[in-house]
Amino acid sequence: MNCLEPLTALRAALQHRQCSARELVQAHIARIQQHDGPLNAIVVQRFDEARHEADASDARLARGEGGALEGVPVSIKEAINVIGMPTSVGDTAYAGFVSQHDAPSVRRLRAAGAIVIGKTNVPPEMADWQAANPLYGRTHNPWDLARTCGGSSGGGAAVAAGFAALDLGSDIGGSVRVPAAFCGVYGLRGSETLIPRSGQYPIPPTPNWGAVLGAQGPLARSAEDIELAARVMCGPDAGEDVAWRLELPAARCNSLRGARIAVLAPPAYAPVHEDLAAAQEQVIAALGQAGAKVAVAQPEGFGDWREHYRLYLRLLHYMMSPRWTPEDRAARVVELKRADDEFAPAQVEGLLCTGQQLFLWHLERERVRAAWRGFFKDWDAMLTPAFHTPAFEHVAFSGPALGAAAAHQRVVVAGHSVPYSRGLFFPHVSTLAGQPALACPVGVSKAGLPLSMQLIGPYLEDFTLTRLASLLAREIGGFVPPPGFAT
Repeated sequence: MNCLEPLTALRAALQHRQCSARELVQAHIARIQQHDGPLNAIVVQRFDEARHEADASDARLARGEGGALEGVPVSIKEAINVIGMPTSVGDTAYAGFVSQHDAPSVRRLRAAGAIVIGKTNVPPEMADWQAANPLYGRTHNPWDLARTCGGSSGGGAAVAAGFAALDLGSDIGGSVRVPAAFCGVYGLRGSETLIPRSGQYPIPPTPNWGAVLGAQGPLARSAEDIELAARVMCGPDAGEDVAWRLELPAARCNSLRGARIAVLAPPAYAPVHEDLAAAQEQVIAALGQAGAKVAVAQPEGFGDWREHYRLYLRLLHYMMSPRWTPEDRAARVVELKRADDEFAPAQVEGLLCTGQQLFLWHLERERVRAAWRGFFKDWDAMLTPAFHTPAFEHVAFSGPALGAAAAHQRVVVAGHSVPYSRGLFFPHVSTLAGQPALACPVGVSKAGLPLSMQLIGPYLEDFTLTRLASLLAREIGGFVPPPGFAT
């Protein structure tokens, strides 16, 4: 039994009685027990419960019943609530917290027959592109154990290594797309309201309509898997579900021929690794050869993206800091004011904002959303890198990575020294307005690391992205197992 098959293939094997759910779950458990020691991807195990639930799935399958994900093993980001499992976010202060409910997204996965096999790692406060914390330790990249698997959703490593057919993550600064990119799998940051956002740290079980930018989404080994999972989880949050029904538009494109793909020209302050730039050119060439219209373009009025990026950073830092003490907030402000970064003042503004400023920022965000709506009248998707580098070597911080500890950290990208936090630029392009974005594997770097692009699409037209990614995979290939985990 090949645990590296796409979710859709595993589901088909169950439906055609080529294997049982018990056998499939046990194969994944055995693979985790054999290979996860040095990787540390499944940091909370749920093996006994998974076996019991697999038996129940087999009974349903024998009756010709079962949901869209019946019997398929999945993992969940540690920060997202699952009944009877910890939600500590890698923070010792929450080490004893055990959830008494499933997040709506988890509840929908399980209602469709998915079997939660364990939880995957996170950084403290979900504030880094690494997955390391004092409770669970560090998750490594299956392509190179000396490098990060990405974060804050560390589940890309579990999916790439064949420990789970799907991982559920969340994304406000690339936290689904970056681990997908670093581990060579697909990752969807869905349209902001596509999948309920409640039921994860720091959002309580009930919806919080003041929360913006964040979204939940799946990581998987094919674009088809992503679409299936999104269909299962999408829909209104608690309260609206008594009346609202979500009817998502069909994909705009059934062929690459005639598809309209805009390409973002990165501003000088957001350089891109040479291998990623070369991969992007290869993707553009493949799209063109398949008959797509491809050209550099962006929404009207965005200019060099500086004001767009500043608005995002203001709202991001407001959203990331509601539980901070005044002392922590003040210390963070001091460090940011000393940082050599032209965008640090925007981060400070987010930490110190008034209600009036927040209201005005929301008004400005709506103008940005309107600009994207106008843009997607002429284009079907935008192509950009998912992150500005391939997976980088582990970095040790003495606190939350995107806070004071990293305010002075710099990295070299294509010969340019930029702040560590500049990695937010490409994820932010879609996040500010809540657009869907799908990270797609597009090859391997000269150093043998996965390369990834992201497709950004019209709001609530997520399936245009999954269709385009599926079509693109036929031209350039899709998921490739990490060499050390290929069997």
